[in-house]
Amino acid sequence: MLLDIFYRSYYCFTGDLSTESVKVSPKYQVVIPQSIREALKIHPGEKFHILQYESRIEFIPEKEMKSMRGFLKGIDTTVKWDNDRI
Repeated sequence: MLLDIFYRSYYCFTGDLSTESVKVSPKYQVVIPQSIREALKIHPGEKFHILQYESRIEFIPEKEMKSMRGFLKGIDTTVKWDNDRI
């Protein structure tokens, strides 16, 4: 769940979504396209969480908590209030 929130948040902030078509093999395997592997720095043997969300499948890479340090660096933390709020 935490990783899901992390990656959804990351994509919301970076706008870094990429789509490519892949084909499922007779053994139900898929190949992650090279451009996506390079962009996400995916290496052989890396583990993923697989999440079914409505009618899609999401592959969430397992990352150590240490690798998440600083991923929100530079984010705008100001809050815009409505006029009726103090």
